[in-house]
Amino acid sequence: MERRDELAQSLAAVRERIAKACDAAGRSADEVTLVVVTKTHPASDVALLAELGVTDVGENRHPEAAGKHLAAVEAGVALRWHFVGGLQTNKAGAIARYADVVHSVDRAKLARSLDRGAQAAGRTLRCLVQVDFDTTDPGRAGVLPADVQALADVIAGECPHLELGGVMTVAPLGRDPAPSFAHLREISAELRHTTPSATMISAGMSEDFEVAIAHGATHVRVGRSVLGQRPVLQ
Repeated sequence: MERRDELAQSLAAVRERIAKACDAAGRSADEVTLVVVTKTHPASDVALLAELGVTDVGENRHPEAAGKHLAAVEAGVALRWHFVGGLQTNKAGAIARYADVVHSVDRAKLARSLDRGAQAAGRTLRCLVQVDFDTTDPGRAGVLPADVQALADVIAGECPHLELGGVMTVAPLGRDPAPSFAHLREISAELRHTTPSATMISAGMSEDFEVAIAHGATHVRVGRSVLGQRPVLQ
């Protein structure tokens, strides 16, 4: 089977899963944006996805993301680029040049670095606060629920080249994701009291996005179910 046909088939299956999950939740499928996470897959896959109607793609590593973005621009492919992985502060300026949305802001220093990068690039960058619900793993990215508002205040109040878009989480491994997604929805509702435009709830991946949709996710980050197993990086 040709790669385009493979992607078309898997993309249709994921879109059907999203539609069924939305129907079960009493929501419209138009309320949920599919972000196809293309990490480690080639730029040619990104071009094929765009042909198949994908509007949003996600990456979690720089400079891989920068290279794919450049290839897309040179090919005349217009997409929204989401940076969904953890990032070092010293990479923030580079990422601010091409990302449209950064899902993984978890500290004030990073927010300020992204702001400086966006200013230098003459852009406004949409940012999400990453929330961590797994206190058993100190190595996980994200702020604790109690610290979300403080970081949101930095983004919205101190970073004029950033727009506070909402919240994101990665469900704790090996546990029922529903409580975390439900809590994220509550945090989102609280955040919208102070910043009404912070409407994004980024939650759910290949294995759990139906649960995330049931709990209000507006953006689901799906890689494997669309693109297949990731190639092994050399």
